[in-house]
Amino acid sequence: MSESRTAIITGAARGIGAGIAKRFAADGYKVAVLDLDEAACQTVVDEIVANGGQALAVGANVADADAVEAAVTKVADELGAPTVLVNNAGVIRDNLLFKMTSDDWDLVMNVHLKGAFLMTKAVQKYMTEAKYGRIVNLSSTSALGNRGQANYSAAKAGVQGFTKTLAIELGKYGVTANAIAPGFIQTDMTAATAERIGVPFDDFIEYAAKEIPVQRVGQPEDIANTAAFLCGEAAGFVSGQVIYVAGGPKD
Repeated sequence: MSESRTAIITGAARGIGAGIAKRFAADGYKVAVLDLDEAACQTVVDEIVANGGQALAVGANVADADAVEAAVTKVADELGAPTVLVNNAGVIRDNLLFKMTSDDWDLVMNVHLKGAFLMTKAVQKYMTEAKYGRIVNLSSTSALGNRGQANYSAAKAGVQGFTKTLAIELGKYGVTANAIAPGFIQTDMTAATAERIGVPFDDFIEYAAKEIPVQRVGQPEDIANTAAFLCGEAAGFVSGQVIYVAGGPKD
């Protein structure tokens, strides 16, 4: 039962991560709201607690091995052994290839890929001991290629390979691993993309919606709904999959 399970959501101070954290709390999980800035997590934690849930704000840089180990230990001590993990933390440093710096490349790789690796490595011991675990990694439709996102696209494609390998290695311990690849989701991150290309966000959303078969852009709740299914006990035979949640076919 989710009532007794502890879930860690990274990048959960806002956007998709916050949406997942709130949904999981509503489903009865004890939720660790993890982000780079612990203070930024408090708003989400307060909302969860106000609605009768249990949550903990945790500050950590997911690309720092020591910080990750300390954060996961804190969660285990204060909320209980984490057996559900959603690796959502991410950044963008978009630019065309010839303008992209090594720092832009390294930062995006470290947060998305190394971060998912370190978090999963730290949490998997609790899952294997419990003989139960659910891992969801956030990929993106950009994994299929997207102009100005060589770093992000490569990282998000890497997440898919990482996920499939986790499914193979951890399956015998009752642990599943799946990836969600969102399409256009209305968040601060997509607002930043609109700003980068010099388009008002409302216009950006309107244009994007016209290109999507269901004729609307996604909301964090759309991703949270999918994550909730994949992390539930009923999804025990779904593993190593990449689900494009994009309002239409992508893969």
